[in-house]
Amino acid sequence: VQLVESGGGLVQPGGSLRLSCVGSGFTFSVFYMSWARQVPGKGLEWVSGIDSDGRTAYSDTVKGRFTISRDNAKNTLYLQMNSLKPEDTAVYYCKTASSRGQGTQVTVSS
Repeated sequence: VQLVESGGGLVQPGGSLRLSCVGSGFTFSVFYMSWARQVPGKGLEWVSGIDSDGRTAYSDTVKGRFTISRDNAKNTLYLQMNSLKPEDTAVYYCKTASSRGQGTQVTVSS
């Protein structure tokens, strides 16, 4: 299993970013996929998940601002992040139940 995230960066409060994650080495379309984030000194925080049927779920902290989606033809998971806040600053990871990528840094700051 390999998961490769991209799309992180520096954005001002209120801005938007779209994260991508390309999966390989497994049958992407049948897997539940999720995004999680971590700040230094804290544990991994689940952000959002999507199952093989496209059903989605979000943490209360991002509900209404983030949108998870997947393109099974491209083996790609997305996270559209709008109305970003400084407290969204973290390393974001793409995950299956047993694996995660290397992460992509998101920094929200003016």
